[in-house]
Amino acid sequence: MPHDISLISMIAVGFALAFVLGYGASRLGLPPLVGYLLSGIVIGPHTPGFVADSHLAGQLAEIGVMLLMFGVGLHFSVSDLLAVRRIAIPGAIGQILIATAIGTGMAMMWGWSFGAGLILGLSLSVASTVVMLKALEERNAVASANGRIAVGWLIVEDLAMVLALVLIPAFAGALGGGAVGDAHGAPDRGLVVTVGVTLLEVAAFVAIALLVGPRVMPWLLRQAARTGSRELFTLATLAAALGIAFASAELFGVSFALGAFFAGVVLSESDLSHKAASNSLPLQDAFAVLFFVSVGMLFDPTVLIREPVRVLEVVGLILVGKSFVALGIVLALGYPVATGLVVSAALAQIGEFSFILAGLGITYRLLPQEGLNLILAGALISITLNPLAFVGADRACAWMRSHPRRKRWFDELGARKFAVLQKDLDASRERAAAAMAAHKTFTPEELVERFPLFAALTPEQREVLIVHFEPRSAQPGERIIRAGDKADAMYFISEGEVEICVAAKMFKLGAGDFFGEMALITGEQRSADVTALDYSRFATLSARDFRHFLHRFPDIRERIGQLAAERKEMNSATNP
Repeated sequence: MPHDISLISMIAVGFALAFVLGYGASRLGLPPLVGYLLSGIVIGPHTPGFVADSHLAGQLAEIGVMLLMFGVGLHFSVSDLLAVRRIAIPGAIGQILIATAIGTGMAMMWGWSFGAGLILGLSLSVASTVVMLKALEERNAVASANGRIAVGWLIVEDLAMVLALVLIPAFAGALGGGAVGDAHGAPDRGLVVTVGVTLLEVAAFVAIALLVGPRVMPWLLRQAARTGSRELFTLATLAAALGIAFASAELFGVSFALGAFFAGVVLSESDLSHKAASNSLPLQDAFAVLFFVSVGMLFDPTVLIREPVRVLEVVGLILVGKSFVALGIVLALGYPVATGLVVSAALAQIGEFSFILAGLGITYRLLPQEGLNLILAGALISITLNPLAFVGADRACAWMRSHPRRKRWFDELGARKFAVLQKDLDASRERAAAAMAAHKTFTPEELVERFPLFAALTPEQREVLIVHFEPRSAQPGERIIRAGDKADAMYFISEGEVEICVAAKMFKLGAGDFFGEMALITGEQRSADVTALDYSRFATLSARDFRHFLHRFPDIRERIGQLAAERKEMNSATNP
């Protein structure tokens, strides 16, 4: 029987064409993002041939925005941002203000309104985190000091754009725009009241998200992981991302993007955040592709012929204006030229936030359609040329180091401040490592290395087992288990040494050994005293989880049973 296949055709053709053009862009040394945007242009209404349903594309793009923002929040690191705060915060804010002012002035010279110019300026002031991270990864520079400064700079830009997404709807009327269909909406409450209500709603949402979320969402994620079902864990992650985004929009009136961002921030505090990121990444990538395809569908390529001068001005602001502004700010703050060049190259493009802002500007009738076309043209050209910006930065550094005098000036300028920043970054790494170690039990590989009885488990089954572990530590001389106690857990020694006292006989166990399993198997009370000989760390498995795990894996149950029987026989031999 006949049925509507517009969604199927849009996804099928969009994915196929995005793959072909994305692969072609990659082969040419360009970011695949260029190919995704081009595929949208091909299936858009401004080019002949197949035309996808723009309404469906818009909804799919909204999901893509939510998942993109969820990913940004999931990788958001407060400690990394604080380590580079002295350069990233003033630098990013200063660069956004100057670039936005230039873009606004440029648009007003074209005869546009102040509101349209503001949206254009904001859209051109923010770089693409996706494109920048890809460029730094290709150069193995993400973990370098300059790379982390660039990432911190982009995080501040992202946070500023999140704030802009919140405030633009509130200021739309004052800037000469208004939401589509607002004639039937609520009466005008005045700018001050509107902004106040908006900020209160956002503050209420942020407070609930940051106070309640970290106590609830990581716990739910852990419970899903403990089931051992990959599907349930992925579903829990997506439910958190999309559910919080939808609820925030319905209950607090904030954007889907802001809700998804804070969903990621909340889950980033969980020790399962990396697993959540890896499991949700395929779907995030898929919908991100559809987002870029849908953005490309809105682009009218004839703008390159109709408005070549304006396109050049936009591209000039992105590639040259922002870069020189960033370089000047870095040098003014007293940091090295090399840092300024890396940051400048990283900012010489625009991407996903620019599209989101432009779409919001059109929704609130602030930005004309021509503005979106100019922004898209600037994105396509700047992303395509961005690798050349990094090549130029490398050559500039090489030229400055090629002459002894220039090299001395190049190395000494900003060296003191850079050394302080490097010290802060090292301290941040140490704190992150300590925090991870405090929650870490074993990796799947370490589990098998230390306990060969788990070698038969698949990597995913090992991950499930590790999720059931709870960390515990003991000071030297601390009694961990007392004879006669009720059996509550099995202990796996990850660090340190303990002394076992059974029937007046003592022996020691060290890292890689385990104890406490016999009472769990027999159901009897503890038969031994266990004391820490030095500072020790354990991964414990509760009695309930122990029984559940042995029920699921009979082979391991048999092996542990054999070891328990051997220990029981040994203990009996010491006390005939």
